[in-house]
Amino acid sequence: MSIDIEGVSKTFGGFAALSDVSLKVPSGELVALLGPSGSGKTSLLRIIAGLETPDSGRILFNGVEATKRQVQERQVGFVFQHYALFRHMTVFENIAFGLTVKPRKERPGKKEIRDKVLTLLKLIQLEQLADRYPAQLSGGQRQRVALARALAVEPQVLLLDEPFGALDAKVRVELRRWLRRLHDEIHVTSVFVTHDQEEALEVADRIVVMNQGRIEQQGTPSEVYDRPATPFVFDFLGNVNLFQGRAHKGTVQMGGVSLSSPEHASANDAPAVGYVRSHDIAIERESTDPGSMQAQVRYLLSVGPLVRVDLTLPEGDRTIEVDLPREEADRLQLTIGEKVYARARKMRVFVDDYQI
Repeated sequence: MSIDIEGVSKTFGGFAALSDVSLKVPSGELVALLGPSGSGKTSLLRIIAGLETPDSGRILFNGVEATKRQVQERQVGFVFQHYALFRHMTVFENIAFGLTVKPRKERPGKKEIRDKVLTLLKLIQLEQLADRYPAQLSGGQRQRVALARALAVEPQVLLLDEPFGALDAKVRVELRRWLRRLHDEIHVTSVFVTHDQEEALEVADRIVVMNQGRIEQQGTPSEVYDRPATPFVFDFLGNVNLFQGRAHKGTVQMGGVSLSSPEHASANDAPAVGYVRSHDIAIERESTDPGSMQAQVRYLLSVGPLVRVDLTLPEGDRTIEVDLPREEADRLQLTIGEKVYARARKMRVFVDDYQI
């Protein structure tokens, strides 16, 4: 089922949660709503579900308006961050619940319910835990049961609100990969809310980056990460270093060096900010490029396969952060206090429309 969101706005008191948001979700796609707290992503999800009513705009399912439909009429499955399982029911009973409370005319028979629940238990790989209660499960197992319960009623749309937010880091990684595989099997149109950039990049077909009730950018994970449309998107996705300077007729003066920026050929001594991700900075002992900046090693920290290097720039005693692959760090054998040169392999420059 496709979802069309057209010009949706929503305020709570004097707070504008959503401002004229429009979005198309094709049938069978897995879309991530990504953004910081207060960006409007959960409000949008709840409006799609029918749990909130927009002040203006409309929601269409398969081209048919659903804005005024009740939750029960929307054929939507909703998965909450904190599972919302019934503590007094077994895993089997929790998954079966949505089927057992259907109106008598629509309710499947006991055998059909049993067969469907057993199929779902196999799908979530918890067949052996059917008789356990939620308190006897791990957080990851409970979240899988919550997903199975949502799928039991055969929803046309699956909505997930921070589904892995209450789990520890290792379980989150395992479950998001499991969710991606699950989606590839069932192909139900899915929208999930997250503030975890890595989670969105790994799981989603398409990412919708939200900020202050508006959509900043949408696209495939590679499009959003490699070609961020706004300073906010660049800053939100990954560790970023900012360099302030001036742009003038295709040249940018920044960090004590002059850089070519042909896309800003029309700029006339305009304020500019350069955005460089921490893994896009090279460290060298000799200046091999006009764009190299002299720096001093301030701090070294090994983080798994990476070595994080803090460099102090002479200009304003600023510190930038560099992530080096372990092999590169071993080759350089850096020491604290050492003078080096930093070079941005890839910098994105924004003129005038940035925010500090």
